[in-house]
Amino acid sequence: MDIVLRAAIIFTVVFVLMRVIGRRELSQMEPFDLIVLVVIGDLIQQGVTQQDVSITGAILAAGTFALLAVLLSWLGFRFPQLRPALEGRPVVLVEDGRPIEPNMRRERITVEELAAQARLSQIDSISGIRWAVLETSGAISFIPRRD
Repeated sequence: MDIVLRAAIIFTVVFVLMRVIGRRELSQMEPFDLIVLVVIGDLIQQGVTQQDVSITGAILAAGTFALLAVLLSWLGFRFPQLRPALEGRPVVLVEDGRPIEPNMRRERITVEELAAQARLSQIDSISGIRWAVLETSGAISFIPRRD
């Protein structure tokens, strides 16, 4: 039971940490970001299982994480009013070719990063964007201007 309790606590801490750290798709991560995630995974494992290296301990820890992930997904589906707290809200980054600086600052996205993502979507400049939205998945959706 000790492993299940520790796993539940660590799951909650990791959930909050990921919400604080912000949204980034794996494809947008720098190598350092990926290394940090791997190290966090190792630290979590040590905190959850401590000295328990048994198969039972591993199954309990992984099962608790999986059960809590499914529970959060179900809560978001069943209670739409909880969805923003659980999954976040899309954030508008550009409106009619003008970056929305407070939103970009809050999400820690630079104009250069935004321009690079726009180019990958075949949009040559930020002025060519009608809307750019940071989705809850970390992807940026672009709607080009039709002038």
